[in-house]
Amino acid sequence: MHIPTPSEIRAKREMLDLTQSELARKAGVSQSMIARIEAGSVDPRVGTLDKIIRVLNIAERSIVTAAQVMHTPVQSIHPENQIASAVDIMEKNGISQLPVILDGVPVGCISESAILFAIEEQHAHKSQNYLVRDFMESSFPTVPPDIDVETVVHILQQHHAVLVLEKGKVQGVITKHDLISLIT
Repeated sequence: MHIPTPSEIRAKREMLDLTQSELARKAGVSQSMIARIEAGSVDPRVGTLDKIIRVLNIAERSIVTAAQVMHTPVQSIHPENQIASAVDIMEKNGISQLPVILDGVPVGCISESAILFAIEEQHAHKSQNYLVRDFMESSFPTVPPDIDVETVVHILQQHHAVLVLEKGKVQGVITKHDLISLIT
């Protein structure tokens, strides 16, 4: 295990744009303790050093933003397209849902489960030329590109995907699969 030097602790804190006070508060120690550790005038207990390192590591992970993990281009469909087009896009891209986008703005989503429900409940049939708007569901949640990935993780616990919007327009999409790459 590498034990960081006082200058390494200071450099990492500054790189993460944390003040001594913020680091102290998050680690549960005093600001003066952080100052003394960084100055090298005190040799901290292992438990104190562990708390500080843990806070710095968490802060480092949380600087990953939605823009860094999103993928583009976003496969999407227009609400006036036929359901058959949505099925084709899903099959070609190996995905189970699509955002429904009108003039760059998300207005809903269409999923395999919504299409299956339509087939079962309404005896929908390929020959009936249903439109996406007939079966679309609520839109995926949206986030700005600079939001931290930790927030996106929490949102994805309740949703299949998150759309990244900037100036009201879809810029990218993040799925659970995209976040798995962060831990491998």
